[in-house]
Formats: sequence, C-alpha cells, structure tokens
Amino acid sequence: MKNYLDQSLADFLDSVASGEPTPGGGAVAAVAVALAAGLSGMAARLSVGHLADAEELVERAERLRQRVAPLAQEDADAYVRFLAAYRSPDNGDPESHQERIRTALSGAAEVPLAIAENGAEVAELAALLAKDGNPNLRGDAIVAALLAKAGTRAAAELVEINTTAGEIADGRAGRAGALTTRAAQAVREAVESDS
Repeated sequence: MKNYLDQSLADFLDSVASGEPTPGGGAVAAVAVALAAGLSGMAARLSVGHLADAEELVERAERLRQRVAPLAQEDADAYVRFLAAYRSPDNGDPESHQERIRTALSGAAEVPLAIAENGAEVAELAALLAKDGNPNLRGDAIVAALLAKAGTRAAAELVEINTTAGEIADGRAGRAGALTTRAAQAVREAVESDS
C-alpha cells in the first residue's frame, strides 16, 4: 500500500472513492485536520504585522500539521490490522479470537483519538487567528476552524464506534466527545469574532 502522503491529491481522492476499505473515514478526518493546520499556518504567516506571537503560531500550526498528517496512514494500517483479526480463524478458541478482535478495535480507536486531539487544538488556533490575526485572512482562519471541527467530530465518532464494538469502557469515547465540544466552541468563537 502506497503511503497516502506520497500520493498526489488526485490519487488520494481516487483511493478514497475506490471500492477498497482504505483509506476510509479516519484517513479523511486526518487529512481534513492537516489541511486546517496548513491554513492556520498560512494565516499566521500573513499575520506577522497583526500578532506579536505570529511566528510562534506558525511553528505551532506546522507542528500540528506534521503530527496529524501521518495519522491518515496510521488509521488505514489500524483498520487493516482489525480486518486481519476479524477474518482470522478462531482455531477452536472463540474467546481468543474475540480478544484479538477487541485488541484490534482498541488500537483502531487510538488513532482517531489522536486525530481528535490534534483537531481540537487546530480549531482553537484557527479561532485565535480569526479573532486577532490579519483581518484579510479571517475567512481562511474560519475555514480552518470549520475543517478542524469536522475532522475532530468525525474522529470522535470513530472512537465511539470502535470502543462500542469492542465493548471497551476506558473513557476514550468520553474524552473524544470533550474534544468535539472544544472544537465546536472554537468555531463559535471564530465565527463570532467579527460580531
């Protein structure tokens, strides 16, 4: 499987639209958050005359982008591991088979949780840029906040789906929900920044 970050945008979009199970929702959520971080970085770079800490915000946006982009591939890899566990024979030991599936689902919940964590942080950064950054880039900052919120929400849903399917009550679904709330609040602040 070719790394998604090495593909052209057209090839990645074709991969998403293909009949293959990956890349799926988690990979798309990661890319959405990475795009939002990129837009935030652009808005920060062009806010140097408006924000004293613009350079720090550029670095923060770049760190977030670099952290979340590889999660697109990691999500697909986690899903492939789940499929392998699900399709593996139980070899006369259904409890062991169920435990392998549960372990794979737990791993599959970990990646979208990381996407949601990064997404909430990107949404908050974008909201700050929408409020205090270059006013000519306000629209871009709002788009970044909205994309980050969408990626966060999508990832949180995947955490919920995977932990529910694996009957895993370890608090990750609640944590993901709280991250969605943070991202939604950031979007409200971004949109209301000109009111």
